[in-house]
Amino acid sequence: MRPTFLAAALLLIGYAHAAGQLDPLPPPPLPDAEAVEEAEELQPEVTIRSRGDATVEEYRVNGRLYMVKISPSRGYPYYLIDSDGDGSFETRRNELDPPNINQWILFRW
Repeated sequence: MRPTFLAAALLLIGYAHAAGQLDPLPPPPLPDAEAVEEAEELQPEVTIRSRGDATVEEYRVNGRLYMVKISPSRGYPYYLIDSDGDGSFETRRNELDPPNINQWILFRW
């Protein structure tokens, strides 16, 4: 019973659309100038520095450092993130979470 009802409903919708009874969706409104300026302000400023055998990328928004990406010449890159905005990079996000334990790949087959 249900498959026939579904097929009939789809046929009616297709017929109404073909007959032009369904109005097309209006185009989305253009963003105003203030919204564009706010979006441009939220874009991060990235500063790339080479220190020894590592590359350090500092990400800032409105002059505040919120993330650092460190890419050593050997190994994988890692991130330091200021999660609460107090200027110090935490190793934990919550007191109830276990601390982050550094893990490295010693052997790979």
